[in-house]
This record gives sequence, structure tokens and C-alpha cells, in this order.
Amino acid sequence: MDTEKDIAVTLGDGRRVTCPTHTTAGELLERLDVHGDDLPLLGALVNNDVVSLTYPLEVDCELAPLTMSDPHGWRVYRRSLAFVLAKAVADLFPEARFRIEHSLGSGLYCNFEMNGNTGITDEQLAAIEQRLTELVRKDIPIKRRKIAFSEAVTRFEQEQQWDKYNLLRFRNPSKVVVYSCESFTDLAHGPLAPSTGTLDHFKLIAYPPGFVIQFPDRETAPRMTPFERQPHLFQIFQEHKEWGRILNVQTVGQLNTIIANREIDDFIKIAEAFHEKKIAQLADTVSERQDHVKWLCIAGPSSSGKTTFSKRLAVQLRVNGLRPVMISVDDYFVDRVKTPRDEDGQPDFEHIETIDLNLFNEHLRQLDGGAEVELPKFNFATGKREYKGHKLKIEPDQLVIVEGIHALNPRLTETVPASHKFKIYISALTQLNLDSNNRISTTDNRLVRRMVRDHQFRGNSALSTLQMWPSVRRGEKKWIFPYQQEADAAFNSALDYELGALKNLAEPLLREIKPYHPQYAEARRMLDFLECFLSISIDQIPPTSILREFMGKSSFRY
Repeated sequence: MDTEKDIAVTLGDGRRVTCPTHTTAGELLERLDVHGDDLPLLGALVNNDVVSLTYPLEVDCELAPLTMSDPHGWRVYRRSLAFVLAKAVADLFPEARFRIEHSLGSGLYCNFEMNGNTGITDEQLAAIEQRLTELVRKDIPIKRRKIAFSEAVTRFEQEQQWDKYNLLRFRNPSKVVVYSCESFTDLAHGPLAPSTGTLDHFKLIAYPPGFVIQFPDRETAPRMTPFERQPHLFQIFQEHKEWGRILNVQTVGQLNTIIANREIDDFIKIAEAFHEKKIAQLADTVSERQDHVKWLCIAGPSSSGKTTFSKRLAVQLRVNGLRPVMISVDDYFVDRVKTPRDEDGQPDFEHIETIDLNLFNEHLRQLDGGAEVELPKFNFATGKREYKGHKLKIEPDQLVIVEGIHALNPRLTETVPASHKFKIYISALTQLNLDSNNRISTTDNRLVRRMVRDHQFRGNSALSTLQMWPSVRRGEKKWIFPYQQEADAAFNSALDYELGALKNLAEPLLREIKPYHPQYAEARRMLDFLECFLSISIDQIPPTSILREFMGKSSFRY
């Protein structure tokens, strides 16, 4: 073995092979017939970093294939199909304004405008689907290459792709990575599939005024599951997008321009005022129903800002003459030894039966009927409930706020008549895009919040947050998302400026994660994502902001 030219590569099955330096990941996987499953190869994991199949292997490494059944590979699949969809639209309708805007169920919602007309016709959608199918059938290479920074800026300026031009405006790498498919070129925001032929599972669905491109569910890939419409969330996204259009802040580049021009103070005030206005409107809606509504049920996924939202809503309800009180669902946890177990035998704290449903519903039934109840207090040190004489009776001018991940699940409040409940779903649904073809994941938004909060208040590293995040996501998918349509109203807790502020706290935490950690790929991806944002001083954020729940110095007590 020529040690100067050969490197050692360890495969996922434990095999150790040698190959010449600069052999690409795809070449070696193909030569060894390593596929991982029956799905096409989309990329590779090299020393816990996600790379394209054209990535040259230069040092001794561990190598694993990625398909859409893997979380990293599934992200490559979605990103690649979005790239090819943007190409299909550009091929057919070069004059159209096309944007991939946000997630919606198992797909991405896309906006289409042409000749001043917002909305897409059935004929236009059919033509795009036909072109997309044709591109997949032809199996055209998707090529990764590096170009000079000046060339990238000139190209996007000449093509009047201002979303990409503005994204580069506040960055200065000597080289810029782009992907090309025939004459279509876009900025790289992560590895893409090697060719269009690997992207043959999708569906375009009319969703006026735009459409949705649906993907297979990772757990059942490549099978497509039925698409479920989500009118509540769609309405929130559309309202927030319209707000972004009015303020002319729809992309990260536009936000960075405001920061660079030292105009961010006013923008923060407007964003926070928008939140307060929406919370006040919800309080007015609840107050109009105070003759029969006694229970406010507030649910949302992890790091959506449920607690601060509940406290701010309570303030607005007091403005309307009501006296809200809060019941902590956590105080009704079953004794820790009775906590349900997951498939690995570990405590499943996301499970609804971590709550003593019988006791909780009995207390709700009594309170709803006008009786007085002694509320329990869960002792987290002993893992058991205690009673310390705290009693509650609902007076005519009072209502009870029940906040928690299961608050919209009918089982949690089944003894309370439906007419006595008002249910609110809260999530952080950012309307910002990196650029027209690349959205910002709402899950990433919440993950950054969670990472910062876990470090600030729980002493957890970013590594431990990333380690537990898959379990959190599984719990959300099982126990929260199926019940979001139960809500009477919804609230978007995202703030368009927040990632510029959170990056100051998140980046040092992410840099502690090293290539020998399995979570390194996710840390690298998040760092690359946060690098797109200019920094905002956290001192500029008001003490009542939902963000203070995660970064500290809130004026509310938790």
C-alpha cells in the first residue's frame, strides 16, 4: 500500500477498505455496491458530515450512503426536488415570479405570479408537472461547482435575481458553491442529488392561489401518503407572508439590509407590536364568549413559545376585565415509576399517559360544575404528586388557561363540554426565505430556540439538545400535529428578526460539536444556515418578547 496515495475508509458494516486519494464518495460506494437499502443514492456521510456523491475523499474516514429513508438523505431529496422544480418553472415561464414559501403537511407550498396575476391556472400547473416529470425521466446530471465570488455576484445581478444577490451582499468568501442543471444555476444551500433521475417520487397539488409539491414520508419512502390540507396554518402563513410583503422583508438578504442600515430597532418594534395586536385580538375573541367559555386550551410543539404567549394573553384578558388563572398539566404527571416507555424501553415523557387523565378530568369536571378542588403539585425531586392545600374554584369572571403539548387532544379535557372550551394552536412559522427557491424550515427555527433555552436554563449542551431532538420530533408528530385542526384559533410566534439575535447565543454552542460526534452533520448544517444572518444585539429585544423565554431576562416569571 502506497501510504502517500491511498487512504483507509471504514464502511457502516465495519468493513475497512483502501482507495486512492481523491476517489469520490459515489465512485467508492458504487464500486463496492453499497446502497444501504433499495432506494437510490442521494449523497453520503463522510466523518459525520453530509456531502455530495462527487465529494473527493482525501483523508482516512468513515463512509455511509444516504437515501431518502435517512433524515439527512431525505433533506437532500427535498432540497434537490425543489431545485429541479425551480428549473422546470424557469424553463416554461421565465418571466414568472416563483417562490417556494413554506412547508405545508408533507410538502412545500409554492407561490406563482405571472404578468401581474397572482395564482396559477390548472393548465400552467399541468405543464409544470409534465416538465418536471420529463426532467426526471431524462436523468440529467446536477453538477456541483465552485465559481469566483465576483462571478456569482455579477451573474445574479445581470439576471436580476436580487434575492440571491442580496444574500451574497453581506458575505465575502473567495469562492461560491453553485449547482447547475443544463443552463439553470442556483446557490448551494447543502448537497443535492447527483441527477434528476433519482427524484421520481412527487406530486403537484393545486392549493389556491398557489400549489404544493408533495414528497414521500421518510418513514414510508418511497410511498406517498394522502395529502392533508391544513387551513389554519395556511391562513397564518398567508397573513404573515402578506405582512412581509408590506414591510418588504421576505428574504434574509432584505433583513440583513435593514440590520446593516441600522434600522433594526424600528423593525423589532413593529414585529413585537404585530404580536401584541394578534394576542389582543385573540383576547377580544375569547372575551366575547365569556358567557360560556371557561377553559382556554393552548398547545403547540416544542419551543413554540406557549408559556410566554399564555402569560401575554392573560394580561390582555385582564385588560378586558377577566381574571384568568392557570392550571399546570405537569402537576398531574403520574408517579415517575408509572411513566410509559417507548420502543427502546426509555421513559416516554411525550406520551399523553404521562398525565393522570382520570384525575385531571375529574378535577376539570368538578371545576366546570362550580365545585372547589384541591390542586396537586408534582414534586420533580421525588417523582410523586403532593397536596399542599392549594384550592381553586372558578368564579363568574374567571377562566382557566390549560397550557401544554396535549392541550388540544380531546382525551385531556374530555369531561368538559366542547362549548366551554376555546382552543388555540401556537407554532413558530417563519415567513422568511433564504432566497426564492430555498425556504427556512420552521423546525430549524424552533431547534435554535430550544438549543439556546436548554443551555441558558437547563445547563444542557447543544450536543445533548440535538441528541434528544429526534425523540421530541417523534412525540410532536404523534401527539401534537394530528390535533392542530382541533383549534378554534392559531397564533404564529415567529419573529422575522429572531434568528439574527439567536445566532449570537447558538453559534458558540454548535461549534463545540466535533466531527467525531454523530450530530456533527446537523451542527454543520445549522452553522452554515446561521451564517446567512447578520447579528442583532440581544439587548435590543424587549423584556416581554416571546424570545426572552429562550434567551433570558424576561419580565415574566416562569
